Amino acid sequence: MIRALSTAATGLEAQQANIERISNDLANVNTDGYKRSRNEFQDLMYETVREAGGSIGAGSQSPVGVQTGMGVKVGAAHKIFEQGPARMTYHPYDLMIEGKGFFPVQRPNGEIAYTRNGAFHLDAQGRVQTSNGSLLIPQITIPNNAMNVLITAQGEVKAVLPGGQESVLGQIQLIAFPNEQGLSAAGESLFQPTLASGQPLQGVPGEAGLGAVMQGALEGSNVNVANSMVDMITTQRAYEMNTKVMGVADQMLGATANIK
Repeated sequence: MIRALSTAATGLEAQQANIERISNDLANVNTDGYKRSRNEFQDLMYETVREAGGSIGAGSQSPVGVQTGMGVKVGAAHKIFEQGPARMTYHPYDLMIEGKGFFPVQRPNGEIAYTRNGAFHLDAQGRVQTSNGSLLIPQITIPNNAMNVLITAQGEVKAVLPGGQESVLGQIQLIAFPNEQGLSAAGESLFQPTLASGQPLQGVPGEAGLGAVMQGALEGSNVNVANSMVDMITTQRAYEMNTKVMGVADQMLGATANIK
């Protein structure tokens, strides 16, 4: 009975982790560039009472064994980097990646990070940056007399100056990783590389498997509300079943203790 209590407790912890994941996804359903998460569960170690194929006397072998499970744990939790829906804003500095890749940015503390949220703005010097002050890399500066800014699908940034003259201001670069799921979420729609993600691979949008850039649009969250609601109900039922198991095991333990 004691083992049933501890096993059910691991189930409660696992389902709690799942509901926390779902709640975070739903909270970010309107966060541009947000990627939904996924939890992977694994069963814990087993106590082997009898090995399969073990001797059962008279030269015979047992065709099956006896093992007792000890519960469940969260084996992995990672992001799903599928494409989110396009949201047209028609703002000249809103950029969406159609396909694979990340925008490299330099945070105010000097660290390099990567994002799918292309809601960029200009600072007082005309430099392109995110709303949290992270500068786009390579750095691109928009002249204060620019009448119009055009960004091609290949990431070339052009400005139309007074008199109709067109000037090339820079080239947007995208970054890919061998294992996107190995990236570490740093908050503020930013990701940082880890040993599991591999080294960043830089390239021009639309080349070497990288996505193209769309100006005047943002990538929405890839959270599916309907699927998340179904997952939430399933998780709630699983949590309730584990609490019932603990209650039944406690009653059985109490009945055993009260035997006279």
